[in-house]
Amino acid sequence: MLRRPVAIVTALVLFGEAVGIFAINAVLATVTENQNMSLAGMDPKAMSTGTWVLGGVFAVLLIGCGLIPLLAGVRDRSPGRFGRIALIGCAVVHGVLGAVTVGLVGWSAFAFMMVVLALLVFTLLAYGPEDRTEDRVGEEAAPAAA
Repeated sequence: MLRRPVAIVTALVLFGEAVGIFAINAVLATVTENQNMSLAGMDPKAMSTGTWVLGGVFAVLLIGCGLIPLLAGVRDRSPGRFGRIALIGCAVVHGVLGAVTVGLVGWSAFAFMMVVLALLVFTLLAYGPEDRTEDRVGEEAAPAAA
């Protein structure tokens, strides 16, 4: 079936996105530190440090979200409750950021965000709650009491 390769591709895309987000924040932090200007009286060093921390936090979160479909694809098992909640949150964030990037960055960034969103949704649907019919005793109705 197609769900294992898509889960692994989803994980690889999220890992690549983590590297990209960290690189963008590294550039922004360097530019902020080198400009020697303040924004509303804020210290440039504080803004630079905040940008480094934010880039690191986003990268760690994306790597964590990427590990979930990677493990699901390797094991070919549905992620647990926490994993599904994390992937749903990641999908919602990608949907909202996709809507924001249309106006700020352009349609190509929107298309990328929607591809990542589609990969996350496909992974969530492909590894949906497993059917537990083998755990049930029987589907017939119980006999009526006399």
